[in-house]
Amino acid sequence: MYQRGLKDIVAVHTNIASVEGNIGELWYRGVKVDELVPNLSFEELANFLWTGKRTSATLQNDRELPNHIKNIIDSLPKETLLMDAMRTAISAYAHREFKEKTIQEQAIILTTALPIIVARHYRNQHDLPIVDADENLSHTANYLWMINGEVPSEVQVEALETYLKLTMEHGLNASTFAARVTISTESDLTAAITSALGTMKGPLHGGAPSGVIDLLNEFKDPSSIRAIVENKIKHGDKIMGFGHRVYKTEDPRSILLREKCLQLQGKDAWLDLATIAEKEIIDLLAEHKPGRKLYTNVEYYAAAIMRSIDMPAELFTPTFSVARMVGWTAHAIEQINDNTIFRPESVYVGELKEEINI
Repeated sequence: MYQRGLKDIVAVHTNIASVEGNIGELWYRGVKVDELVPNLSFEELANFLWTGKRTSATLQNDRELPNHIKNIIDSLPKETLLMDAMRTAISAYAHREFKEKTIQEQAIILTTALPIIVARHYRNQHDLPIVDADENLSHTANYLWMINGEVPSEVQVEALETYLKLTMEHGLNASTFAARVTISTESDLTAAITSALGTMKGPLHGGAPSGVIDLLNEFKDPSSIRAIVENKIKHGDKIMGFGHRVYKTEDPRSILLREKCLQLQGKDAWLDLATIAEKEIIDLLAEHKPGRKLYTNVEYYAAAIMRSIDMPAELFTPTFSVARMVGWTAHAIEQINDNTIFRPESVYVGELKEEINI
């Protein structure tokens, strides 16, 4: 059987997550995300994906990068893309002391390190002084602190943490598959995560939701939404942030992000505009494209949240990776604990030649 891109081919049995696109449901270890996300912190949910236990992972420790990792990051040219810097720094963890840790301990170290790596290279790029990690802050709050050099507000932390929890895992996506393929060769966790980061860099997978921000930037106020969207529909322009390849109904992640934005209503004008615009756009799409069932996807509210906390566009995909590190490492642990190397077949379709003229 041949399927381009292995579409709809089952390659893995997993206990980590289930993506039910037809009914719009996402489950982490058999529990719906709409039960887990509002009730567990990032640290608790990470540990739940790794172990199935609803206890908090210790992500406040190991926030000091090893000196050789710092030196590598600081030696990179400023024009080095963040995703490339992340991949380089993570690969440098493949040293003896790190490899002596259990794979679970390695997962915690890499999850703790990635946002610190992102912040360090980002501030180097912009000639800003390095901000030391604060062990008194949560994983999410510390990330914002190290990026901006300011203690984030509760609204900022709540909004970003909801996004991080909803994107830390999403089944056998391209980067997760890359991680599982790499570690299935009995390579190490850093190699698997390096593979995942390289895959996430591609715009078809980890592309930033900058198109949604461009759309929302066009709306000066709610009264302008209808005319702008109708003009785009008339000219056949894609309405960014609506529709999903997997989900045939509402993306459950966008539902929870919307709920968080509504909880914060009145505290951030940008989030208020996004919630108003979503309803208007869905009504217009239903009116002009009947039967298409185009709903908001996770990128829509991801963009709204990123914009509301003044996250620069260059940090969107790295921040997505900070969340997805949990899923990558959970899948790598699962793969190595019940391993078979991935070795699919290929079919030659080129021309057959009877002789070679030299």
